[in-house]
Amino acid sequence: MTIRMRLALQFGIILAVTLMLFSAVVYYFSYRTGRAAFTNSLFARALVVGHVYADGANRTDEASRVSYRRYLRQFYRTLPEEEVRVYDENFRLVFREGASPRGVVPPARLRSVQQSGQEVWLEPNYYQMVGRRYHDRQRQRTFIIIASSVDTDHAEQLQSLRVILAGGLLVALVLVGIGGWFFAGQALRPMQRMVQEVDGITGSDLHRRLTQDKEGQDEVSHLAQRFNRLLDRLETAFVGQRTFVRDASHELRTPLTSLIGELEVALLQERPAAEYRRVLQSTLDAARLLKDLTNGLLQIARASNDPSQIARTTVRLDELLLQAHEEMQRRHPTSRIDLEFPESAGPATAPYLVWGNEALLLSAMLNVLENACKFSGEAGHPVVASLSTQAGRVSLQVHDQGVGMSEADRQQVFVPFFRAESVRTVPGHGIGLPLTAKIMDLHGGAIQVQSELGKGTRVRLELPLA
Repeated sequence: MTIRMRLALQFGIILAVTLMLFSAVVYYFSYRTGRAAFTNSLFARALVVGHVYADGANRTDEASRVSYRRYLRQFYRTLPEEEVRVYDENFRLVFREGASPRGVVPPARLRSVQQSGQEVWLEPNYYQMVGRRYHDRQRQRTFIIIASSVDTDHAEQLQSLRVILAGGLLVALVLVGIGGWFFAGQALRPMQRMVQEVDGITGSDLHRRLTQDKEGQDEVSHLAQRFNRLLDRLETAFVGQRTFVRDASHELRTPLTSLIGELEVALLQERPAAEYRRVLQSTLDAARLLKDLTNGLLQIARASNDPSQIARTTVRLDELLLQAHEEMQRRHPTSRIDLEFPESAGPATAPYLVWGNEALLLSAMLNVLENACKFSGEAGHPVVASLSTQAGRVSLQVHDQGVGMSEADRQQVFVPFFRAESVRTVPGHGIGLPLTAKIMDLHGGAIQVQSELGKGTRVRLELPLA
């Protein structure tokens, strides 16, 4: 079932239930009001009968009493199936006029009227019976007057009301169904346009966006905005993936070409053992470059994953820095790395504690220290790594006095496989700083690079304290 049909049905059902409840309330109060009005009318007529009957009974001459009885009979011939009965104190019927097929009045009702003063009995088919106790003050007698009739006028009015309410409900449902279908289509028209536009977006044209109302603040406009933001992220991811694949293919091709060339030259003719050893050493170096490049690509892929899927724990950055220092001393034994731990402005216990993935954070430290050692130049210029905390953040600052880079090169250091012009002769792949930037972003941190050509580079890593 379509949303348009569902909306029209739901709106129709809600309105139908509302109209039915409203009609039921109107019908109920009309019924109660009509019944009450007819009951009051019967009581009033019973009171008049009591006055006339008592007045006629108090007459001394028989002619007057006959005249009053004739008047009562004429008075009580105006309502449908109307009947009046007058009983004395001993429940004996002393006057009756009308032809009602209801039979005798039960003694229990007469006793009830005598005790309470008046009673009302509602019976099926709009038949009513009322009883009233009447006291004759002149002769100090008490009568019980029972009046009954059928409320045919009210029955006809209720019948007409039922027809009107049913017809009105039916007409209202038809109009609501047509109107609901039309207005649901109008409301869903932007959604249909969005569906058509989404169907036209493929992987080759992710630059296209959904049309959105600049002044619209409804849910459809919000959905278009969110979807366009999703397309922005998808386009960025696709472009980054294509760029990454292209650059990775280029970088992998260089050592592979070197490997193939060396092996093909070595197989052309017989060579001395020293020449074979040189070829094997060159092949080994190229294989190591391939391994390092592959590891770097895998780390970038891992750092690009969903942050929620990366295991995290509390990590001591000072201990991690010491571990990275030992690894760098193994890789670059001739390089000098000085560690500084200034007085911390953070908590006295575990001032360098952060929440993150230990392996990724160690990789970020190694990348920064590796670059500093490779580009430091002479061994007499040490690399300084300073760890400090301030304002709820811990920062690692690595400063070298190497070749540095120009401002134009510095602005592209986070582009994968980019290498500055001043360090093209130094072995590397250009993935260290981009990987470090991704790792910092996953941990809610930041990386800053300051460099000046010929005067060295300063890299600053910042992470929030745990």
